[in-house]
Amino acid sequence: MDTLYSIQQITEITGLSAHTLRYYEKIGLVQDIYRDAKGYRQYTETDILWLDFLIRLKETGMPIREMKKFADLRSEGETTVSLRKELLEHHYQYVQSQIRQQQHHLAKIVDKVQYYATLEEQAKQN
Repeated sequence: MDTLYSIQQITEITGLSAHTLRYYEKIGLVQDIYRDAKGYRQYTETDILWLDFLIRLKETGMPIREMKKFADLRSEGETTVSLRKELLEHHYQYVQSQIRQQQHHLAKIVDKVQYYATLEEQAKQN
C-alpha cells in the first residue's frame, strides 16, 4: 500500500497551508482524497505530485480558474489529453513572454547599475 500522509505532513512537504489544501479540495482542484476511519484526509505520493504541479502552475501565473479547467479535464481521462496539452501550451507561451519581459527589465536595471558605477568612479577621480 502507498505511504499515506496527513494534512499536517502535506503542509510541510508542499508549503501549502491546511486552509489552501481544503480550499483546493472544495473547488475540485484536488479530488478523491482518501479519508481514514476518523474522516481525516490521507494523501498519497500521487497527490503530492499533483499538488507540486498545481504549485508550479500557480507560481508561474496561471489563474485558479485555468488550473480548475485543467483539473476538470484531467479528471475526465484520456479523451482530454489534447485539450490539456493545448491549455499547457498557452500557459507555456505566457510564461515565455513573462520571462522575456523580466529579462528586458533586468537588462535596464543592469544598465542603471553600470551608470551609477561609472558616476561613482568619476566622483572618486575628482
